[in-house]
Amino acid sequence: MSSSSGDSKKLSEQELRIAANQFSNELKAVASKIGELELQLDEHNLVIKTMSPMAEDRKCFRLINGVLVERTVKEVLPALKTNQEGIASTIEQLTLQYKAKDKEFSDFRTKHHIRIASST
Repeated sequence: MSSSSGDSKKLSEQELRIAANQFSNELKAVASKIGELELQLDEHNLVIKTMSPMAEDRKCFRLINGVLVERTVKEVLPALKTNQEGIASTIEQLTLQYKAKDKEFSDFRTKHHIRIASST
């Protein structure tokens, strides 16, 4: 009988380890996506800053689904600004999601007395 109670304790520890790893992986995935979107936002800001002083009828090119399309600054600039706003909004949502998941993970670690060992 003592071996069965030992097995259930090990299983519980294993389940806790798996859950902690899942939390950690989810946090890393969200952080990675936020970083990726921040790079896109920086690119949009740079292009908007560059194109804003240009004449509206000036020819420019835009890559849409792998196809280079000729447009004017007047056509492209509003679309870039809309995309920029959408990316910023998505970053805000993901940041809130990250904070909520981080708090949930912190509460989980506190509840189950889990300490994360540092790899240094």
